[in-house]
Amino acid sequence: MRATLIYGAGDIRVEDVPDPRVREATDAVVRVVRACICGSDLWPYGSRPATEQGDRIGHEFLGVVEDTGAEVSGLRRGDLVVAPFAYADNTCAYCADGLHTSCPNGGYWGQNGVDGGQGEAVRVPWAQGTLVKLPVGEDSPLLPSLLTLSDVFCTGHHCAVKAGVGPRTTVTVVGDGAVGLSAVLASARLGAERIVLMGRHADRTSLGRDFGATDVVPERGEEGVARVRELTGGEGTHTVLECVGTETALETALGVVRDGGTVSRVGVPQYEEGPVGYGMFSRNVTLTGGVAPARAYIEELLPDVLEGRIEPGRVFDRTVGLEGVPDGYRAMAAREALKVLVRP
Repeated sequence: MRATLIYGAGDIRVEDVPDPRVREATDAVVRVVRACICGSDLWPYGSRPATEQGDRIGHEFLGVVEDTGAEVSGLRRGDLVVAPFAYADNTCAYCADGLHTSCPNGGYWGQNGVDGGQGEAVRVPWAQGTLVKLPVGEDSPLLPSLLTLSDVFCTGHHCAVKAGVGPRTTVTVVGDGAVGLSAVLASARLGAERIVLMGRHADRTSLGRDFGATDVVPERGEEGVARVRELTGGEGTHTVLECVGTETALETALGVVRDGGTVSRVGVPQYEEGPVGYGMFSRNVTLTGGVAPARAYIEELLPDVLEGRIEPGRVFDRTVGLEGVPDGYRAMAAREALKVLVRP
C-alpha cells in the first residue's frame, strides 16, 4: 500500500510500504477514508534531522474496518470508525479517569512499529478500546467534521474544559490555527460570555467569528496584551487558551489573563522553560492544559456533529489525494492552507 513518510525537514514522501495485517488478537485493520495534516506535524516538518530511513507520520484518520482480531468485539468488517490520535485499551485506571493518553498499553500512531494515519490503511492496536463506530456511511458529508474528533476539535475542547470555560466566562484564544479556531468553537459551545481571538490572518479570524469569537485582536506581543486589556477594562479575561506552543504565546497568555484566572495550553510546547516565577505566583494564576485525551471526549461531542449544531470540519480549506500530501505540508507550512484534508 501507499503511505506517507518523513525523512527530514521539508522532506515528505509517499511510498510503498507493507500492507497492515492483524498481529494481535486485539488488533483491527482499518482502510483509511479520510485523514489530514496536523499543525503539530509541522514541527518535525520544519526541524527533523535528515535520515536514510523515513518514519511513518499522521495521527488523524477515520475509515472502514477491514479485519479484526479474535478478541475484538463490537466492531465488524464494514463499520465506519474514527480513531483518536492516541490508541488505548480503554480499560485501565487512567482510561477510566478519562486520561487515555497515559494508558500503559497505549501509544501514538507512527511510532514503535505502528502505522501512521496518512496512508491507505492502518493496523489499530487495542481496537475495541480505541475506535468509535460512526452511524453514517463513508460518503456522508459529515466526514470532515467527524474527522476533527480524532484530534483537532477534541484538543480545542480539552483546552476549554481544563480552563474551566462555561457560562459567564470570558476567554482569550491565542492563535488562529485550526486548534485555536476549534478552541473558539468549543468555548462558544460551552457558553462563554465573551471570546477574544488573537490572530492576524483575516480569512482565519473571519471563520473564528463564525465559530463564536466576539472580538479579534491582530496585534502581537506587548501591543496585543495591551489591546486585550483595553477590551476588558484593564483586567484581562478569566481564561486564556494557548493554542500555539511557543514561549512567546505563553508569555502573551500570561499577560492577558485576569488575576485569579487560568491559562490552559494545548499547543505542543517548543520550549523547556517559561515565565512561571513570582509574577504568576503573586497573581494567583493557574497554569493547566496538556495533551488532549481525545478518546474521552468523542462520545460527548459526536451528537452535536451528527445533528449539525456545530461544524468543526470548516477548518479544512484544502483537500488533496494521498500523492498530494507533500504539497499539503508545504502549503500549511507556507500559511497557504489552514488545515489540509486527505482523501486516500
